[in-house]
Amino acid sequence: MSEIKATPSDKKDRTAEEKDWAAAKAHFENLKSKKPRPPKPKYAVTIAVSSRTLFDMTAERKIFEEEGMEKYVQHQQENEDEPLKPGAAFPFVKALMVVNERLRELYPDGEELFDIVLMTNNHAQVGVRLMNSINHYDLTIERFCMTGGQSPIGYLKAYMTNLYLSRDSKKVGEAIEEGIVPKKCSFVLNINRTRRRQIILRGTGSGIAAAIMFKPDVETPLSETQLRVAFDGDAVLFSDESEIIVKQHGLDTFFEHEKKYENKPLAQGPLKCFLEALGNLQKKFYAKNERLQCPIRTFLVTARSAASSGARVLKTLRSWGLEIDEALFLAGAPKGPLLQKIRPHIFFDDQMFHIEGAKEMGTIAAHVPYGIGQKYNKGKLIEVEKQK
Repeated sequence: MSEIKATPSDKKDRTAEEKDWAAAKAHFENLKSKKPRPPKPKYAVTIAVSSRTLFDMTAERKIFEEEGMEKYVQHQQENEDEPLKPGAAFPFVKALMVVNERLRELYPDGEELFDIVLMTNNHAQVGVRLMNSINHYDLTIERFCMTGGQSPIGYLKAYMTNLYLSRDSKKVGEAIEEGIVPKKCSFVLNINRTRRRQIILRGTGSGIAAAIMFKPDVETPLSETQLRVAFDGDAVLFSDESEIIVKQHGLDTFFEHEKKYENKPLAQGPLKCFLEALGNLQKKFYAKNERLQCPIRTFLVTARSAASSGARVLKTLRSWGLEIDEALFLAGAPKGPLLQKIRPHIFFDDQMFHIEGAKEMGTIAAHVPYGIGQKYNKGKLIEVEKQK
């Protein structure tokens, strides 16, 4: 069969259509507005938040669980002019907006900004109340994704998401695993002539940074001029390589291992890419001689000991070309009291034990369900506890 070729008139029509589309797009992009326009996703640091992290929807969730979807949607429609109360991620989102304001002052035409996306599996009919609530608090959130009961995880990469925050542990786990290629490798650690340990490592990949948000037990005043983000180290910024050794072989083996591999960078963990994104925005301020007035401050809050195992952490960050503003090595001491002094807008940790401690002291905490720490509770295997 001969190939059907486009006629000159077809080509002419397509060319005219493409020109019309380009003109319409240019007209839209040149429209003037007092309200800041969201940046193009390819330049932005995209933060996707669920409706239940941005707003406190405890009462609405109860209606959904006890009375079903139809009653839930009806309730939302009947109360759509009543703003929802702030949720766990609300102060974090407000702090992101503060950074954007400063960036726009220094770079009026710049698009390297935070772009906040509401990512929810709510029905579109609930969207009016969500929009009214966002406008009530004057939040700069223009992009919405409402999936009508379906999981929104498949949309995260399409939105070029850098961080996803949710109350749903299953969705967060799916996001972290998105794009990770399972890989196992092992090596033998020679401690001395009589003892040999075989360590099994789990590979990491390009999953999406994600965490489960928790509201603190008590409210703490937070900075209104600076975004403050605190990270745990192992299984958060770094892989769980070292955490595996601690859990399976104890601290002495861990210290010897870290000393031996001090100059070998740790593999990246699920939140490394978010720290990198924060660092890139910080450099925008440094370039304008605004280091001391930078509205982003990062903290490493780790249970590691400084002298025994801290050097590898700092050398790893250096090898990545990343800076951390403050590094706090606690040598196993509780993190809650120190976090109470830092007062971060969000604190990421892989172990619920530390999350609970942070919440009790008034810290907004985010659990990263990644690594071997998920199999343990306060140092004991969860499977073993269930059998007793």
